[in-house]
Amino acid sequence: MSINIGGQIHEFKEGIIIEDIVKKLYPDNKIIVAAVVDNELYNLNNRLEKNCSLEFLTINDEIGNRIYRRSLFLVMAKAIYDLFPEGILSIEHSLSNGIYCELHKDSPLTQKSLSKIQKGMKELIKRKIPIKKVYFKKDELINVFLKQGFSERVELIKQMDTVGSNIYELDGYYNYFFYNMIPHTGYLDRFELHYRLPGFILLYPQRGNPLHVPDFIEQPKLANIFHEYEKWGQIIGVQNVSDLNKVIEEKKYGDLIRVSEALHEKKIANIADQISQDIEQKRVILIAGPSSSGKTTFAQRLAIHLRVNGLKPVAISTDDYFINREDTPKDENGNYDFESIEAIDLELFNKQLLELIQGKEVELPIYNFTTGRRESSGKKMKIEERQPIIIEGIHSLNDSLTEFIPQDVKYKIYISALTQLNIDQHNRIPTTDTRIIRRIVRDHKFRNQTAAMTINWWPGVRRGEERNIFPYQENADLMFNSALVYELPVLKKYAKPLLEEITADDKSYYQARRLLGILKCFKTMPEGDIPDTSIIKEFIGGSPFN
Repeated sequence: MSINIGGQIHEFKEGIIIEDIVKKLYPDNKIIVAAVVDNELYNLNNRLEKNCSLEFLTINDEIGNRIYRRSLFLVMAKAIYDLFPEGILSIEHSLSNGIYCELHKDSPLTQKSLSKIQKGMKELIKRKIPIKKVYFKKDELINVFLKQGFSERVELIKQMDTVGSNIYELDGYYNYFFYNMIPHTGYLDRFELHYRLPGFILLYPQRGNPLHVPDFIEQPKLANIFHEYEKWGQIIGVQNVSDLNKVIEEKKYGDLIRVSEALHEKKIANIADQISQDIEQKRVILIAGPSSSGKTTFAQRLAIHLRVNGLKPVAISTDDYFINREDTPKDENGNYDFESIEAIDLELFNKQLLELIQGKEVELPIYNFTTGRRESSGKKMKIEERQPIIIEGIHSLNDSLTEFIPQDVKYKIYISALTQLNIDQHNRIPTTDTRIIRRIVRDHKFRNQTAAMTINWWPGVRRGEERNIFPYQENADLMFNSALVYELPVLKKYAKPLLEEITADDKSYYQARRLLGILKCFKTMPEGDIPDTSIIKEFIGGSPFN
């Protein structure tokens, strides 16, 4: 049997287990956790029966990293089930180089209890217990999860149109984490539990440094945004997907949309009020966020509220300050790196900003993307004392962009779709997945791109975010969460057929199947009650700000 691995053909016996291939080729492996076989995602304990192409996934790959940490979730859930069978584990969101979790039980979580959980996990890992995939029919699945106290998951299974499902078994404990799993617990020896009231952080190796557990880094602003969103979910009675599906089934989504949009409107108005109260000092408003966060709509709505407050904001695009293409720095592959901060003429940008703040008139440049050169626009600008400048771009929170502008003149805003709505208590919907689904819909509608093209370009987008945006998010004076609790049921109508078009011969196939698995959990929701100014309209169409 011939297997193409990285362009080289290897011969193996039919029926070989992928893990045995790894052991033969990489006997000291500590980072390979799964494989892509003919564009489908395989566990390492799967067998290969025919000629194929094979690509290994490591902890350095985004999906490989998720597989590692989701496998850690299984071990953690098993340890807690053994130690505190009455407790309810809630795996919530990314934070501080890890995943924030809570354990709800009769008495508050203590450091002593957390140490017991960590010890229990290490004992399971030391035993190298196999993690087995097993199939249950729908009724059997419901009984298994009822026995283990997973009431949220039972409600979701009842709502879904399915005859059964594969789940994972670990030493008599059953669970499901929406991802493939590693073959046995022995792979998971790199982790740490960090006590952080009222819960704890599960730390695990990050991409780029797969052999080490990172240090805990406090992120109070980001934590506060997630906490606020969780409280909001409690207020409106939608804390998981099954709750949201009930709202859709009962046709109560109109109120849900109006209240969700009112929250966004109130938040944006509050930001505008803060800026207006300090406009004599805060003249430069810097907005940054990762791809598909809704920055365009947010910036436009903020400008409207500033005008309501009697201000006349002006906008400047950092794109117009690009240096000429031939002078642009290149990335590790020799391609022009337009996302590098060095691709911007920082000296000219800072000079003109200072002149504007000082009341001088400047002629703004314009960048010609066809010729790759910066040109004179003929557009002159002069602003008044109480006139703010809005700058939106990936580097806006990086002080190197506005190095010569005094700190007390700047007001920095971070925006992202920080999804807090989870599928159930153990299955979170990563913010990244919400954003890529948004982008798939927008790219198809406005840029004539297929879902496969968006998925295949996404790793490059993510690398740019991790380098240029996420390290600076805590520099923000304020964070705005652009996630809408109802958006995935709306996006499903658009994204599902686009993802279903991707065939098994495309390298994005396994990613498409994974995203379809998330969307399958949601009921489809009508969009008639969504206002045109909603952030979601930036992606599905109908926004006056596009």
